[in-house]
Amino acid sequence: MKVNGMFDYEDSDKGSFGEEENLSSSRKKAKEHVKQLQRLQEKDPEFYEYLKEHDKELLEFNDEDIDEESGTDLEEDVNSHVTVQKEHEPSGKVITTAMVDGWCIAIKENKNLGALRSLLRAFRMACHYGDDREDGSAPKFSIISSSVFNKIMVFVLNEMDAILRGLLNAPSSGGKKETVINLMTSKSWKKYGSLMKLYLGNGLHILTQMTDEQMISFTLKRVKASAVFLAAFPTLLRKYIKVALHSWGTGRGALPVVSFLFLRDLCVRLGSDCLDACLKGVYKAYVLNCKLSKSISRSKLQHIQFLGNCVTELYGVEPPAAYQHAFVFIRQLAVILRSSLTEKGTKAVKDKKKGKKQQESNKSTKQQVQKAYQKVYDWQFIFCLEVWTGVICAYNSEADFRPLAYPLTQIISGVATLVPTVRYVPLRLRCIRMLNRIAAATDTFIPVSSLLLDMLKMKELNGPPSGGVGKAVNLLNMKQVDKTTMKTRAFQEACIYCLVEELAEHLAQWSYSPAFFELSFIPLVWLRSFCKSTKADRLRREIKELIRQVEANCEFTNLRRTKIEFSPSDPAIASFLKAEKECGDGPLSKFAANLRFRSQQRNDSLVESSVLVGAESSVFGSKIPELDDEDEGGDTEEGAAVFSSSWLPEKKSKEKKKSSKKRPRDDKHDVGADEDVVEDLVLSSDDDGDDVDNGSAHISSPPLEDGYQEVGQDSVKQNHKKRQLATSLDHVKGQEKSSAATGKRRKPRRKKAKKSVDP
Repeated sequence: MKVNGMFDYEDSDKGSFGEEENLSSSRKKAKEHVKQLQRLQEKDPEFYEYLKEHDKELLEFNDEDIDEESGTDLEEDVNSHVTVQKEHEPSGKVITTAMVDGWCIAIKENKNLGALRSLLRAFRMACHYGDDREDGSAPKFSIISSSVFNKIMVFVLNEMDAILRGLLNAPSSGGKKETVINLMTSKSWKKYGSLMKLYLGNGLHILTQMTDEQMISFTLKRVKASAVFLAAFPTLLRKYIKVALHSWGTGRGALPVVSFLFLRDLCVRLGSDCLDACLKGVYKAYVLNCKLSKSISRSKLQHIQFLGNCVTELYGVEPPAAYQHAFVFIRQLAVILRSSLTEKGTKAVKDKKKGKKQQESNKSTKQQVQKAYQKVYDWQFIFCLEVWTGVICAYNSEADFRPLAYPLTQIISGVATLVPTVRYVPLRLRCIRMLNRIAAATDTFIPVSSLLLDMLKMKELNGPPSGGVGKAVNLLNMKQVDKTTMKTRAFQEACIYCLVEELAEHLAQWSYSPAFFELSFIPLVWLRSFCKSTKADRLRREIKELIRQVEANCEFTNLRRTKIEFSPSDPAIASFLKAEKECGDGPLSKFAANLRFRSQQRNDSLVESSVLVGAESSVFGSKIPELDDEDEGGDTEEGAAVFSSSWLPEKKSKEKKKSSKKRPRDDKHDVGADEDVVEDLVLSSDDDGDDVDNGSAHISSPPLEDGYQEVGQDSVKQNHKKRQLATSLDHVKGQEKSSAATGKRRKPRRKKAKKSVDP
């Protein structure tokens, strides 16, 4: 069967997928010929130079096309008269749509192995489109049409996994590492294993070259079906992990979800071969994304929460192995906190020994202490605490993660009390929220009430506000406030509302305990004292309502406690109010649920717009299985839609390659590195800029179209000229009105104005 009179793949290889091929002998002969030429050059260099001058074609024999990895070359399918013509065409033959269609039909209907090898060779050309060859020679065949490129990519990505699995006698889908190891000893693997390596290797290359996120997402999703075979190719496995980690950390839209599913599938199927690299990589990529300024937008907060959910999910794949990494990273947080506490204690001792004048002059010591604080009071540090809180809360029943709850609680408590000032009240409230989550998940008592009640002593929250009403404050999006905001009534009310919510949440966890009366005694004393001292009626009403609910819950538990006969040390104490706790019938539990609903409404009202940029990348949970379990028909339609544009990879010149090699590499984006620790969490100070994405390389962002940047600049200049024109016209009109009112004419000035207006 011939296509356009150019390719005859049945002549090159008449065997089907299940028949025996007679290609090994031709490969051996070709390799022997290459070795003979090499020996000739070593033994008789003079004769070799003579051949080089008079019979150059003999020495230009290339054994690349008969390598076992790449299979038979497309040159086997070219007729003799076309081969003669090709010698005079330096650019090589062009692959057409008819050729690709012929290969696809032969593969599907006739199961022709020659067509399969030809299509894989075309796939390699498509993936390496625009790359310069090392020897500087032009490729024998080329792809210059976007339609041909798209046809090759869509067919190979959709069909090649099933085709190669049939050749290798592998399961139709899925598989484990053991399956691949057993398969590597079979005869089918020795024959066709190189085809799988060719497919996966070129798929990796095109992933590093593409910039469109939809194309990267589709390619990753289709390659994921064959990811289990990466167990046979450790080098490719490491490179795939790096590419997926980078796409997960820097991508937007659906790309982070697809990249995470790829990484999770690798960890589940390959286990220890890639688990350590993935666990380290996702945490480092998460830390890089948390490098922010003082405040944070809602969309960025949602994206970081999505990344944190991914980290939590991946650390639950194999808890014993994940415990080692979690221990190392939590210990690193403890070391950073200890250094800050040491600086604080050193400064306190020096202040006692020195006088006031020396204290004022010693600015360097204060700056050092402030830098030590900023390493802890940084978004990266706080979000790292939150992600480990999520991990421990999600897997608190696991024996491996439960021991980490105590050291993490100590770290969070130390962070909350490091600088006990009103300026860092938002950060303290975040820490209290984390402690309440750990206490609820592990069913462990954590003394959170003392951290909350200490806030009632602060004069900015206890006294009347001196800064006016002020703007509404969203304490979830900030870690510190300025001096102006601290004095406003809006900040004072926001702090008291959050204090009431978190204290009610803490007490509600133990509202069904027989010791609730003793537990709530000290908080009630503090709350009553605050009601007497404060002069703000709104704050007094909030505190009084909390007091009333706590007292009602005390009566609720005391009434049941008088009827029990067992002692506090009796194991039967666990059954006390068990049914009421499951139903949530306690007064304080209902009150805490109402406060949570009110808090959600208040936070939603603070959102400036209902349209969240990047909100689609924060989807996690129910939508992931939908993406993971799509049928093949949906993938075919998606591939045709994604690769239906006129896109082709950009051709790279040698000059560009040289300049790109000279460009220094940004090591902090290599999230697949082998270091065990994140160096100082790549922490930033509060004085950094407001660029929330600083330090994130977006290689997967779509490229600008030709002329887009110039058009944008021209439009800016045109708008600027229009504004100048309108301003000058208004000035002229104003002069005309003033001259008409005074009865005077200013002709020279009007002429000058016209000259300035006229372009």
